[in-house]
Amino acid sequence: MTPVETPWWTPRRHADRRPLLLARNRIQAAMRLWLAREGFTEVDPAALQVSPGNEAHLHAFVTEAIGNDGLGRPMYLHTSPEFAMKKLLAAGETRIAAFSHVWRNRERGPLHSPEFTMLEWYRAGEDYTVLMADCAAFLRLAAEEAGAAVFRYRGVECDPFAEPERLSVAEGFARHAGVDLLATVDAAGVPDVAKLRPQVAAIGLRATEDDTWSDLLSRVLVAKVEPHLGHGRPTILDRYPVAEAALARPAADDPRVAERFELYACGVELANGFGELTNPQEQRRRFLMEMAEKERVYGERYPLDEDFLAALALMPPASGIALGFDRLVMLATGAPRIDEVMWAPAG
Repeated sequence: MTPVETPWWTPRRHADRRPLLLARNRIQAAMRLWLAREGFTEVDPAALQVSPGNEAHLHAFVTEAIGNDGLGRPMYLHTSPEFAMKKLLAAGETRIAAFSHVWRNRERGPLHSPEFTMLEWYRAGEDYTVLMADCAAFLRLAAEEAGAAVFRYRGVECDPFAEPERLSVAEGFARHAGVDLLATVDAAGVPDVAKLRPQVAAIGLRATEDDTWSDLLSRVLVAKVEPHLGHGRPTILDRYPVAEAALARPAADDPRVAERFELYACGVELANGFGELTNPQEQRRRFLMEMAEKERVYGERYPLDEDFLAALALMPPASGIALGFDRLVMLATGAPRIDEVMWAPAG
């Protein structure tokens, strides 16, 4: 049997993995210390929620909560602690962070596990660009604790100590795919699939009449853009089209794009950050659009968390971000798969 096929709980297999797991512990301890020094309060949101999140292509685990009356109601394991943490911001917290186990269905592979650890943190009253500096600090910390001079994944190297490159999504599409993305949205950011489809077809990717604008954007991003990000130094892919940022506020200087960025190293996405949307009416509208798309594609939809939408009216301006902790440890230790750096991977 290959090492991956050998059960993780066998003594020999565990002995091979243990140095990676101890590095994981060191990295997590260093990040906790950094957060404490920055004035963050660590919180522990419940995983069981009335809504797992309302993004069309996120898939949750559903269960049933049975009350004392014997009656049941559906509940979900969260795909992110976001809703609970934003409620805490509404309650008056200003800098909070959580290492949370989260669950996402239909996800399994070298970079995906149905259960994984997410570090999520929020800064009330601070610009989302501050999160970019936080990310750079965490890359350095992870490398130092793992004793890594560089990150490596599938033949690609990235210097975790280098200043990240900041690249807009539009710039990334133009540079790596030859696609003029902003020419396919109007002045308010409403996308036009008819303008994107011929550009996608021209670069040799599938572009059918059934594809939505979002489908085509994702196809180009995955095939042509992401593989080039985080080579040599980390990349911050910034200013997503507003149609691809359901939880982020529009950029002040261009309503076509949003205050949303993703962090990449070695072509691997590590984090997703926002200048947070705090308008409950606009958030409801976006969630309903996302759930309509989910029902169209997958035949299901998730309920809205009405308490979350009510809390948005009290939430201060803030920035927030979620980082895939297991992926960060994987890159820092050179592990080939994220389950190599999980103490007890999901079965």
